[in-house]
Amino acid sequence: MRARSEYAEPYRIKVVEPIRLPSRARREEVLREAGYNVFNIPSQEVYIDLLTDSGTSAMSDNQWAGLMMGDEAYAGSRNFFHLQETVRELFGFRYVLPTHQGRGAENILTTTLVKPGDRVLGNMHFDTTEGHIRLKGGEPVNLVIREGYETATRHPFKGNIDTERLLGEIRRYGRERIPFINITVTCNSNGGQPVSMANIREVSRIAREHGIRVFFDAARFAENAYFIKEREEGYAHKTIAEISREMFSYADGCTMSAKKDALVNIGGLFATNDEDLYRKAGQWGIVYEGFLTYGGLAGRDLEAMARGLREVIDETYLEDRIGQVAYLGSRLIEEGIPIIEPTGGHGVYVDVKRFLPHLPQSVFPAQAVICELYLEAGVRAVELGAAAFGRTDEKTGEQIFPKLELVRLAIPRRVYTDRHMDVVARALAAVAKRKDRIRGMKLVYEAPVLRHFTARFEPL
Repeated sequence: MRARSEYAEPYRIKVVEPIRLPSRARREEVLREAGYNVFNIPSQEVYIDLLTDSGTSAMSDNQWAGLMMGDEAYAGSRNFFHLQETVRELFGFRYVLPTHQGRGAENILTTTLVKPGDRVLGNMHFDTTEGHIRLKGGEPVNLVIREGYETATRHPFKGNIDTERLLGEIRRYGRERIPFINITVTCNSNGGQPVSMANIREVSRIAREHGIRVFFDAARFAENAYFIKEREEGYAHKTIAEISREMFSYADGCTMSAKKDALVNIGGLFATNDEDLYRKAGQWGIVYEGFLTYGGLAGRDLEAMARGLREVIDETYLEDRIGQVAYLGSRLIEEGIPIIEPTGGHGVYVDVKRFLPHLPQSVFPAQAVICELYLEAGVRAVELGAAAFGRTDEKTGEQIFPKLELVRLAIPRRVYTDRHMDVVARALAAVAKRKDRIRGMKLVYEAPVLRHFTARFEPL
């Protein structure tokens, strides 16, 4: 990948949206009213919003033009057939179920395949995937390689599955208790880290040998393909489309939040080549999402998704997109902020265990950092640590904490400039100067599943 200074953004800005920085007093008031949970903050009170890269992309003129071609027929919309054709071409999957977003597809997959007592193996399940598996009575099992948990270790594919541990799980529990293996590309929970083609190929070989299905969480498939092109031997001269098609050839299907690499504000899909699985999943799709050819979406949204999937495989776009993430990462390293290295595809992740070593996970240190960042500069980030992934053991009542305690700075696609990234870096540097005075948070309300979305906190 070229240095950031060697190229310009591969687009021109046609429409702008004004943003403003609320006063410090107002930010204090807003955070207090939100229960110290940034999910509860109205977007107009946010200056730079790095809460998520999901559904926050700027669509292209081509996508906006596609909205005017929306066929709003209840069944058989022509926009569905355009989407189906695109997925078949890029992914190689014949059967496609659109959904309102990624968790809709996850719900269909887990409802169809997961039963109580099952173990779903993967590199690192993200929050909604984990939530759906647990709601069906299953156990999500993370098998990412050791380097995937080492934030300061530089490894080109920290999203890889540890195949020895994978085999150990299969031998111990048997194929009957493993409905599928879930490979998240890129791996969101440990920094948007890519999975190598060699690892995908080997996991697929092991799965087929034991009669176990392989599914991708394909929300960021194009970013993963770009890393393979950049870092893996034998792929430098292949196109992103060719690499993507090979990736999907090793899977039995995928779920996808189109709100990431399809560059749209809403939408998702479930896809497979297994006709019997498609028909079973389709029944749940009708119950939860709508008819088979619209899946909870307007025809115009299906059209924007189809067009976005073709745009995202453009190499100049991916160079700029991933280059901006790397730029923010380099700025934070310059400021002495510990992050997951190397930077991944969609955001920069601050390692809060190294940033605030004086705070245990029991006081939600990453939650404290995102509150400080909002107070400092109106920047909204998200906690991926004890609040998002911690839980209470049902048998012992003890708190179980995740291995990583992270603040994710997820960068929307085609939305912010590098000058915005400079603001974020300066804000975190200012927080770092007073980090020894940062106290943790007390959890005062939590929902039984996916608690971090609606939890409320109080500062200690």
